[in-house]
Amino acid sequence: MSKNEAQTGQVRSDAATKTQVAAPRSVRAHLDDAGMATAEYAIATLAACGFAGLLVTILRGEQVRGLLMGIVERALSVG
Repeated sequence: MSKNEAQTGQVRSDAATKTQVAAPRSVRAHLDDAGMATAEYAIATLAACGFAGLLVTILRGEQVRGLLMGIVERALSVG
């Protein structure tokens, strides 16, 4: 223990340093990917918005509207 550590009451633990170095590979890999979840959510959100835009474009077509109306009319008609 150094003189400064004795005066301030702060003792550096070498065990903590060794634990960080000796951490298993799976733990280190997990710590390296800390920001991945946010990036994955952003990419999934962009993909969903793009897919929604594509569906809107397709569903505005007259043929698709006619097919959907036919399905709804058949579903609501009685016997």
